[in-house]
Amino acid sequence: MHVCLICIELFGDSIHGGFGRSTRFIGRELVRRGIAVTIVVPRRSDDYPDTYDLEGMTVRQYLPHRPWAALSIFRSCHADVFHSQDASVGTFLARVAAPGSRHIVTLRDPMDDRDWQIETDYSELPRAGWLQYRYFIDNPLVATAVKRAHSLYCAAEFLIPKVMRKYHLTFRPGFLPTPVDVPAAVVKAERPTVCFIGRWEGRKRPELFFKLALEFPAVRFIAVGGARDTEQDRRFRELYGGIPSLEMTGVLDQFRTGELSAILGKSWIIVNTSLREGLPVTFVEGAAHRCAILAFNDPDGFASRFGCLAQEGRLREALQFLLAENRWKERGEAGYRYVNQIFSTDKAMEAHLAAYRAVLGAGAFGLS
Repeated sequence: MHVCLICIELFGDSIHGGFGRSTRFIGRELVRRGIAVTIVVPRRSDDYPDTYDLEGMTVRQYLPHRPWAALSIFRSCHADVFHSQDASVGTFLARVAAPGSRHIVTLRDPMDDRDWQIETDYSELPRAGWLQYRYFIDNPLVATAVKRAHSLYCAAEFLIPKVMRKYHLTFRPGFLPTPVDVPAAVVKAERPTVCFIGRWEGRKRPELFFKLALEFPAVRFIAVGGARDTEQDRRFRELYGGIPSLEMTGVLDQFRTGELSAILGKSWIIVNTSLREGLPVTFVEGAAHRCAILAFNDPDGFASRFGCLAQEGRLREALQFLLAENRWKERGEAGYRYVNQIFSTDKAMEAHLAAYRAVLGAGAFGLS
């Protein structure tokens, strides 16, 4: 069987976001299970050629301002299944180019008007850039491709009614978990340790995490990531880099080293300061490493069940609550049990294979 994964990004090619991470992880795990994988993405940098091999997968790129060039790529793939990791113009073009194949969409962060307002208000990019991005992932052709997909899934349960409203669906999409590696054991740091993983920009509001470090000198703070704008990245490091309890690691490539897993393993709590989220992979990875979740958003109850859902302006109180009486530990263990049951690599990948069996026919390609 041949699966073509479609995404707007790929982790490691100048981009280190959750969509690209999930695409690469799923593709790698499919290859390990004997399935041919092609990944098709818009070019984000000149670091890689139009076609290259990555961990047993074939990656093919097209210029984002010439998306129609992807038509020939999709035609030449001869994939049995085209699986979009969230919706984009690529989802529509794959359907046009390969009408005889089966098409699946996993919606990871479908945005409504309120979401777009937040993205625009907190972006450092020109408004024209956001309008171009919105058109690429959220236009009538993309909506048509989503509604006509042979199978439609969401990466979080809470997204299902949102997707039904957005696309005016008369049926409920399924839930397809994002796979994460779950360590059998972790060793937590003796000193209270909290971490932040993500972009240092826009709606992510990393400055709220940095300011926490000023208020809790006895707690160790680890900020993983950086800003795409080098000047903004420099400003953050100049403003907060001198805090003794704060470590700024930069971006960590989890596909090359185990540094990110080591940080999650010793952290007590993972903090998310974003104004809005889908279900961040970092929530699932944090829970897999027995971290409590501290956030202003509560996708699928990850913060309220496995940590603390913070009120705006009261992040300090929320952190104090989790640290007091070691509440973080019990809640982190509860998150671990939940993630291990649903999102662990083998279980989540079996869910993906089951989705392919269902869309192709149970006996297809020896997948029964």
